[in-house]
Order: sequence, then structure tokens, then C-alpha cells
Amino acid sequence: MTRIGLLSDTHGYLDEAVFRHFESCDEIWHAGDFGDIAVADTLAAFRPLKGVYGNIDGQQIRATYPETLRFTCEAVDVWITHIGGYPGRYSPQVKDAIRRYPPKLFICGHSHILKVMYDQKLQCLHLNPGAAGKQGWHKVRTLLRFSIDGSRIENLEVIELAGK
Repeated sequence: MTRIGLLSDTHGYLDEAVFRHFESCDEIWHAGDFGDIAVADTLAAFRPLKGVYGNIDGQQIRATYPETLRFTCEAVDVWITHIGGYPGRYSPQVKDAIRRYPPKLFICGHSHILKVMYDQKLQCLHLNPGAAGKQGWHKVRTLLRFSIDGSRIENLEVIELAGK
């Protein structure tokens, strides 16, 4: 079993509570808009980090993290990108590829809106952890925590951080 802490849209701000909430996690995944390489470095020093760059990220982050990341965790095909849309409204950058080669787990950020949706047509779980940073129009900062056990995605938890 692999325990995952998922966040996005930190925009240069990393709440100390993240470390408490992700203490039991084996890996941290960041769905873009780190905002500062120091955020990535701090997370990577705490737990193994997988991440993608977002639209606000500069050259240092873009040189370190890809725009999209596709990999297998246990027996689950995972695709992470920052701007991905959601079931029925995938972004133009991913629309064709996700229809042709759907992953089992599709993760994106960008919208600052927490979403957990299952795409029946593609048989794919869509996760957007919302925004963990203070910049943006969201009112509540959020994270997700879950486990992957073989081919099963389970124990999904929504974590709300203190207000902006």
C-alpha cells in the first residue's frame, strides 16, 4: 500500500499543517503552481515528491518538474497535469489523449476548486485537491490524502486547512 498526500496551487505558501497531515504519507504529489522552488524543495526533503509545473511557475520549477507526469503507482495508471479540466469538460491540452488512453487516476489543479469525480465513460477517477496556498479566490484551503493498494484507490480524505 502507498499512502499519498496530494496538494496543488500553493503559490509560494506552504502551511506548516501540511507536514502534520502528510506525516503518515509515503509520497507527496503536487499538481502544479508551486509558486517557488523552495516549496518543492521543502516538500521533497520531507517525503518523496512527484509534481508538475503550473502556469504561474517560473523557469527553475519548469526545469525540474514536467508539464505532465504519467506513471504507475502500484497497479494504478496515474496522470498528473496542472490544467486538465474535469469529466465532460477536459481541457484541449488533454482531451484527445485522455479519451484514447484514459488513466485510472487523473489529477489536476489550476481551478482552486476541490473536485472528486468519477468519469463513468472513461472509467477514471478525477481528483483536484483545490488550493493549498493563500493566493486566489478560494475561501478554504484544501488537501487530499488517500491510499493506493494494488489496483484500488481507497481511504480518500478531504483535509481543510485554516482560512486564507
